[in-house]
Amino acid sequence: MASIFSPRTDRQVPTGILLAIACVAQFMVVLDVSVVNVALPSIGRDLHYSATGLQWVVNAYVLTFAGFLLLGGRAADLFGRRRVFLFGLGLFVGASLLGGLAQSSAQLTAARALQGLGGAVLSPATLTIIVTTYPREKVTRALGVWSAMAAGGGAAGSVLGGVLTSELSWRWVLFINVPIGLALGVAAYAFLADARLPTPPKRLDVAGAITVTAGLAALVYAIVNTDTHPWGSAETLGVLAVAVILLGAFFVLELRVASEPLMPMRLFRLRSVTGSNLVMLPIGAAFFSMWYFLSLYLQNVLHYSPLRAGLAFLPMALTIIVGAQLSARLVSRIGVRSMLVIGTIVATAGYVWLSRIGPDSTYWSAVFGAGCLTSFSLGLLFTPLARGATADVAPQEAGLASGLLNTSRQVGGSIGLAALATVATDHTKSLLAGGQSTPAASLTAGYARAFEVAAILTALGCLAAFLVPRTIGKLDLPVARPATADGGAAEPDAAVSTASAASDGDRPAATEAVERGDLGFESA
Repeated sequence: MASIFSPRTDRQVPTGILLAIACVAQFMVVLDVSVVNVALPSIGRDLHYSATGLQWVVNAYVLTFAGFLLLGGRAADLFGRRRVFLFGLGLFVGASLLGGLAQSSAQLTAARALQGLGGAVLSPATLTIIVTTYPREKVTRALGVWSAMAAGGGAAGSVLGGVLTSELSWRWVLFINVPIGLALGVAAYAFLADARLPTPPKRLDVAGAITVTAGLAALVYAIVNTDTHPWGSAETLGVLAVAVILLGAFFVLELRVASEPLMPMRLFRLRSVTGSNLVMLPIGAAFFSMWYFLSLYLQNVLHYSPLRAGLAFLPMALTIIVGAQLSARLVSRIGVRSMLVIGTIVATAGYVWLSRIGPDSTYWSAVFGAGCLTSFSLGLLFTPLARGATADVAPQEAGLASGLLNTSRQVGGSIGLAALATVATDHTKSLLAGGQSTPAASLTAGYARAFEVAAILTALGCLAAFLVPRTIGKLDLPVARPATADGGAAEPDAAVSTASAASDGDRPAATEAVERGDLGFESA
């Protein structure tokens, strides 16, 4: 009998096991963006975070995830999905353990940054497992399962975080990854076979990943720091200058220096790619902030326990999944652009409703309906954004385009959360300084102001949706030939050849699904 610890090939393993490995890993990565939200008040008290500094518990993870996500995808191409999957999983689990043991805000922030790096390495491999495993007639259903698991991960994190924080400690929102990760690592080692591109990238753009991550971190720090240093102060202007220099260096590296650029700028020549990413930036900013501010409102104003606050998010988790499944069925009929317009309009309505919260409101009158409507819109946006971002891209770059979309979500989320947290804090402080508002009313007014700005952001996303070509995503229309690196169109035979090679010689139809844009992506 073969040892369970001996790696096996994909043909010897039921595809359901491989799908389970991919879904559980992705769920865990997405979960960790939001699982800390309900625990934030407890973390802030125990580790003495400031009102604006508390957002670093979320943003430290998001920034490194965003900065190294594309690098992680390239690493999987170069070193093989199994090896990279196990490395990313080990890094993620180790960082979770360190975070749970943290005794200061600096230690926890550092551990969360390391966690984000592990997630950036792990996440791209999960999608690769699916698209190189399933044949064409089954890949859409598999991606639907993967999308639903990922979509529910963001909201389910709030529920799980509430249970763990109330019954054990906030530290267990991080410790919980350790046993799950160890079990997942055993399964991946036993059942997952390596697969890589036949012509993988020769070099990794490490310099690009470092400069963009450092630049974004400096930008977020400058925004958050305006709480104590005004925009015109020397310190804030100095940090902004550093951010500009680092981000400028990143673009120079990508355009002129890197032989294998992290972010090939040629992809932005495609309207579908540009439009989808421009929609994703404000959507990411709005939705990252929703969970953050609702968690604080429920606990700081309505005085919910962490457990009760976590359970309050459960209906929202379910509506995300419903929206994602409905969107997957509608997008092929009405197209990507129409679905993006509908989703962003619903999101705008949801945020306007959320901005009506008050210090004397109740969960049922102010949070339940508005939160479910907004979460439903998030589910509606999953499939059309992913399909729009990958529909016209050459098959060998479909994974890169999908990773670029995910990066836009993380970048929008990190900058948006920093900006909205600063807006909320400034408004709260101004009301308290006036002496005419109670602490609860001032806090609520700050959260409401953040939701008003989020409504403006989703409305801007609606306008950006019109950049996506009207015909993208409709199955009754001929699929455009994917663009090649030089801006031309790939020959069909070449596309099939590349797809076959990328799937280890046996699965051209799976990669054709990527070419069509049948991809999901994870929740905020």
